[in-house]
Amino acid sequence: MAEAQKRLSQTTLKRRQRFHPKRDVRPAVLAKANRLIISIAAFIGLSFLAVLILQAVLG
Repeated sequence: MAEAQKRLSQTTLKRRQRFHPKRDVRPAVLAKANRLIISIAAFIGLSFLAVLILQAVLG
């Protein structure tokens, strides 16, 4: 029984998920979305720091 589980886990580890054009999102679309999210997060972080600096200078 343990050998059957070991054999099964090795075959599942060897199997790789392939890109399916009708079901999956294209990798380029994912990369573009990741870049957009990172840029939005950077903008929010920088504006937060700018507000903190303005409050420190004016207050």
